[in-house]
Amino acid sequence: MAEPTALETFCAFFNKLDNTCTEKLYEVYTENIVFSDPLHHIEGRDQLERYFSAMYENVEQCQFTYHSQQFQGQQGFVTWTMTFVHPRLAGGKPINVEGCSALTFADDGRVQRHQDYFDAGAMLYEHLPLMGNVIRWLKKRLD
Repeated sequence: MAEPTALETFCAFFNKLDNTCTEKLYEVYTENIVFSDPLHHIEGRDQLERYFSAMYENVEQCQFTYHSQQFQGQQGFVTWTMTFVHPRLAGGKPINVEGCSALTFADDGRVQRHQDYFDAGAMLYEHLPLMGNVIRWLKKRLD
């Protein structure tokens, strides 16, 4: 059975993750990891490594601030704020995205299922030229 420290290990790993250490995913994820977020569905650690490598390729900085954490049995849940800098988004200024991760741990403490929930518009689309203006306008109209 996974221990509550598995969630702490997961959180610490993500604050070290960048384009140079994605090859260490085996420390946190099982071989058959299933990863989903609002933009992707990935199966297998090799595919996940390729996804993270591509995602972090142009990211200049990425840091997570963790808020609440829960762990029970094999399930973990953590809320977070991700702050990242990408030279082609928001004029290279920091972007903050609120989200949460629902995790299922294997007996050895590694993650076998990872589901992220966040606003893809707040992360990406709102910061693109032209498209960002349209999305921000739509959000204001819906408020």
